[in-house]
Amino acid sequence: MRVAGLRATQKLDRDRRILDAATALFRNRGYEATHIEQIAEMAGLSVGTLYNYYKNKGDLLVAIVSVEVHDVLAAGQVLVATPPADAAVALDALVAIYYDHSLYYMDKAMWRHAVAMTVQQADTPSAQIYMALDLALVAQVTALIRQMQMRALIRADVPADPLGAMVFNNLDRMFLTYIRDDAMTLADLKSAVSAQHAVIARGLAIQG
Repeated sequence: MRVAGLRATQKLDRDRRILDAATALFRNRGYEATHIEQIAEMAGLSVGTLYNYYKNKGDLLVAIVSVEVHDVLAAGQVLVATPPADAAVALDALVAIYYDHSLYYMDKAMWRHAVAMTVQQADTPSAQIYMALDLALVAQVTALIRQMQMRALIRADVPADPLGAMVFNNLDRMFLTYIRDDAMTLADLKSAVSAQHAVIARGLAIQG
């Protein structure tokens, strides 16, 4: 059992080194200019060992996205459990978790490559993983809406599933606008989405 545990720890350590190296190189040299051999060298591994973990750069990029999304999902759980009493504030708070963390591992150029890959290679395993991550975020937004309905913060007669999908689709579309425009700041993004949330919250308000 100890040997198996050691091997698992070593595997996780190698995986972390690979992703750290890929993240640094993608950000500093650019996704297109980075080669698998450079990632392996920075991670202190042979190219063959790296290929045991990831088949190509696209797989690496989606793995970095996956780390990003799992981090924000974990942070969002606390907010969903005890949301603010104001619906617009609650939506803003959850989306802020997503947006504030969005450039922790990735930069805008990396996000553009990741999004383009899911469109151009939609049938690949990496693209399917990316889409599954989006669905996990949709589920969390929907869970927040259900929690607000249970707490009588918003109308309970509005179906939570389509509403959650609508809110996520909007925040995702606004994020695409953000990563396409290098001049757009995170504050600009959050301000625009907050104004939209205020409109949504008014429509969901319980009439006294």
